[in-house]
Amino acid sequence: MKKHLRDILTNGEFRVNGSLWVEGNGTRFFGPGPVELLQLIEETGSINQAAKKMGMSYKKAWEIVNRLNEIVGSPMVITATGGEKGGGSSLSEEAKQLIEWYLSLRERFRKFMEEETGKMR
Repeated sequence: MKKHLRDILTNGEFRVNGSLWVEGNGTRFFGPGPVELLQLIEETGSINQAAKKMGMSYKKAWEIVNRLNEIVGSPMVITATGGEKGGGSSLSEEAKQLIEWYLSLRERFRKFMEEETGKMR
């Protein structure tokens, strides 16, 4: 007996799932990892501290920041050297807007997956 797709999908614990990232110049450059890194840079004021909180090397964090800067075409992270506290890092206004847009996009994506999962039941 041949089963219809509808019967298959409604007779199990199936759900629509996925990951969301943005590509530029054919390369993934903005998704959950870079967003978390930028948020932690903003929180800690330090690329090094943000990398440590993520269990990532400082070199890897800089590679991500440099790739973001290159693809977006403007600095996402603003670094300051020296000073009383030894410098630090903060996010550009463009980076903050990109994070806000991505979080909104991710919420719409989550709702889409929920709706599609609901259609299977």
